[in-house]
Amino acid sequence: MILTAALAVPLLGALALAFWPGWSQSAARIWAVGISLVPLALLTIAWWRFDTSGAMFQLVEEVNWVPSLGMGFRLGLDGIALAIAAMSALLFAAAAAYPVDTRGSARQYYAWILFLEMASLGVFLALDLLLFYVFFDLTLVGMYFLIAGWGHGKPQYAALKFFIYTLFGSLFLLLAILGLYLSADPLTFDMRELIAQQPLAGGGTIASVVMAAFLLGFIIKTPLAPFHTWLPSAHVDAPAPVSAILAGVLLKMGTYGLIRIPYSMMAETFTKWSLPLAILALVSILYGALVALGQKDIKRRIAYTSINHMGYAVLGIAAAGALLSGSEAARSMALMGATIEMVAHGLITGALFLIAGSFWQRGETYEFSAYGGLSGRTPKLANLTTLAAFASLGLPGLAGFVAEFHIFVGTFGVYPWLAAIALLGLLITAALFLRMLQSLFFGPLPERWKTMPDLSATEFTVLGILLLLVVVIGVYPAVLIDLIETSTGWLVGGS
Repeated sequence: MILTAALAVPLLGALALAFWPGWSQSAARIWAVGISLVPLALLTIAWWRFDTSGAMFQLVEEVNWVPSLGMGFRLGLDGIALAIAAMSALLFAAAAAYPVDTRGSARQYYAWILFLEMASLGVFLALDLLLFYVFFDLTLVGMYFLIAGWGHGKPQYAALKFFIYTLFGSLFLLLAILGLYLSADPLTFDMRELIAQQPLAGGGTIASVVMAAFLLGFIIKTPLAPFHTWLPSAHVDAPAPVSAILAGVLLKMGTYGLIRIPYSMMAETFTKWSLPLAILALVSILYGALVALGQKDIKRRIAYTSINHMGYAVLGIAAAGALLSGSEAARSMALMGATIEMVAHGLITGALFLIAGSFWQRGETYEFSAYGGLSGRTPKLANLTTLAAFASLGLPGLAGFVAEFHIFVGTFGVYPWLAAIALLGLLITAALFLRMLQSLFFGPLPERWKTMPDLSATEFTVLGILLLLVVVIGVYPAVLIDLIETSTGWLVGGS
């Protein structure tokens, strides 16, 4: 019952905070950190127990709910889900531990953090389509209240925009799930059965409509341009730890969903949509990088780089689904790169948003023009920001490079011209991060920052752990590749 416990513990922890009054801020925070470490420990055990030469889905836990309708409480993991879920659990623990102004409502803030952790992990652990959808929608609730209750700027507007946009996308997911379910024989929501059945194989109008609905729902969540407009305001106005969760965990539900459902369950139809999806990913890669380059706000720049980096992940998924071109090895490498990109982006961009929060805690502004010359005054902050920035721009020896190398090599074997154009995104990304570092840490030190404190022990520890993993994956990528390559092989070989 490892996976069930990984969901139940944060839910019970959230309920304890919500209905048991009298928590001090420090007690609520310590409780949230302690509770959030339990799913991380359980998923670490699952990692150790996962047999890379075994079945595709392992550690399955299943209880029938409505057998006549094929509904059940089903949890399980393949290598892809395990890698993303473990990264998510780590990021939730980091977000709970990172200093933030809870405005006298620490108990409620950390309760929503733990609730959101339960719902988010449920998305990655679910092996039942209906259960997947339930968890997918519950994440909207948790994120809405965290942005609206503890954000700054226009938090209510940002939270409402986030909720409406992503709920709109999830309604398309519901329609697509029902269409896929009604096409199955026998009727079932079991993901394993649907992958085996391929119920809409052969194409046709219904298959195209279901595929379009799936793609729209997941593209909005990812998000790709032009369905991204909810993202910048949500990121800028959310508390920094919440932004880290939004970028590091919730955006992955879009790309993970693409792999788990339409790619796996509608392989033949996905092939027909792979080229348009790859072109849309290319647009997002270039658009996200160019718009990020023009931002004068730390958080907005990082937010737009997420559009750029998630474009790389979708490009890899699209290339992997192109059955009519490219070798199986190339498509497998593209899918592996997309998965590594999800993990790397979660760690790197999560760290960058937490760093942005450190700037806000000290200066209450994200504007580049307000800072400068901080490399001597705050060396820890400067060093870790530099490491995160270089990881995000794809420097060899760091996790971002491993992901992008696999994506580009795989995509070159399928869509060489798209891969060649997408390389421009790397150049623009390098320019925008180097300019960010120059603005923050070089030049004269403004008078107001001559007493600016460096990172605290807690901030340095949290960021250090996240970025240490970025280095480990960059130097020894087998630690991640060994886990996921069997799953990518199953998906590509069985497509």
